[in-house]
Amino acid sequence: MELTTSDPARAAEFYAGLFGWEIDGDRFLLNGRAVAGISRSRHDRPDGWLTYLATPELEETWERVLQAYGRILTPPEERAGARSSIVADAGGALFGLWQSTGFAGAQLRGEPGTMAWSDLLIDDMAPATAFYGSVFGWTLTHEFGSGEWLTEAHDSVAGLITGRYDNRWQPSFQVADCPSLVDDVARMGGRVTAGPVEMGLGRYVEICDPTGAAFAITAPAPRPVELSIAYNDIIGFELTYGG
Repeated sequence: MELTTSDPARAAEFYAGLFGWEIDGDRFLLNGRAVAGISRSRHDRPDGWLTYLATPELEETWERVLQAYGRILTPPEERAGARSSIVADAGGALFGLWQSTGFAGAQLRGEPGTMAWSDLLIDDMAPATAFYGSVFGWTLTHEFGSGEWLTEAHDSVAGLITGRYDNRWQPSFQVADCPSLVDDVARMGGRVTAGPVEMGLGRYVEICDPTGAAFAITAPAPRPVELSIAYNDIIGFELTYGG
């Protein structure tokens, strides 16, 4: 994930208050580890959050993007430990391609303040299913009540939210508790645009930061686990073990 902003100082203040992030060059850090990128907006990069998808070779992926009716928006950019490029899918949603040459991206996951997920927000599933299936070999499932993209190895890589008219990718960041953080958003200059709602396996809130960049926060919902063992099973286990 990378934030492009016209006001990096304001962004630094907002995300420091929300997630405890610090800025080091072009990266947001949490406890000294990279969790997202940051850059100043320019003519080919408007304000907003950009989701990057990993690729072993930019130019080869470009060919598949074009064959699937997508567009190439920027030439390769040499970065510290990577090459990157911005493209658009068949529905117009922007995303980045990231070819690692030593730096693969987020260095910290699975705890509050880190990237949890990225969702593709769309109105029509058909073009998206065809595009991402052709370019990356992804398939779509709805196992947990919301859309989920799977790799050819059936690993979950992203989500899908339908019923939207502004085709785009939106990142979600993990938090410990949504309601308590929501109370802080307005105080720090942001605004809540949707939620909290139950989605998938957690609670989900959509937010805009002070410059209008949209993102979401999500908190894993506790799921009680009930275990039951028949009395005869216990007796049978004890007799077998004792015998």
